[in-house]
Parts: sequence; structure tokens; C-alpha cells
Amino acid sequence: MFLVSDIKQTRVYQEAKQEGRQEGKKDAATNLLLRILSKRFGKLEDSYTQNIKSLNIEQLERLGETLLDFTDINDLEIWLKSEINK
Repeated sequence: MFLVSDIKQTRVYQEAKQEGRQEGKKDAATNLLLRILSKRFGKLEDSYTQNIKSLNIEQLERLGETLLDFTDINDLEIWLKSEINK
């Protein structure tokens, strides 16, 4: 019979736990960036929101740094097009 502590030691459990952490980190980064961009440029169009939600964690981190240089919503559009087309 397996104990909970035995199951927690398995590779599958550890990988699932790590994946959950990464997903949580991605969700938190996405939500923060959407809030910052909405505060700066007003309500974002759904297309921007969907594109941002599709980014991976590395892209979200780059967006977080780059958005400090954005002067208007067109800068976001250009940045998203360049990232999504990679």
C-alpha cells in the first residue's frame, strides 16, 4: 500500500507539482501585465488580451521590461507582432 509520502516522492508527482508552479507563475505574470497595460492605455482590446495570454513566461518577462518604453498602444501592437511571429 502506498502512503501519501511515497506518492510525493515519485517523479510524476514532482513533475506535476513543478508544472503547477510554472502555470501559477505564468498566470500571475499575465494578470499583472494586463492590469498594468490597462491602467496605462485604458481597456485593452480582446485581441491584445488573447495575444498576451498566449505568451510563454520568458516572453511575459520581456514584455514586462519592454512596456516601460511604450509611449502608446501601437508600441504594444508592434511588440506583440514581433514576438508572436518568432
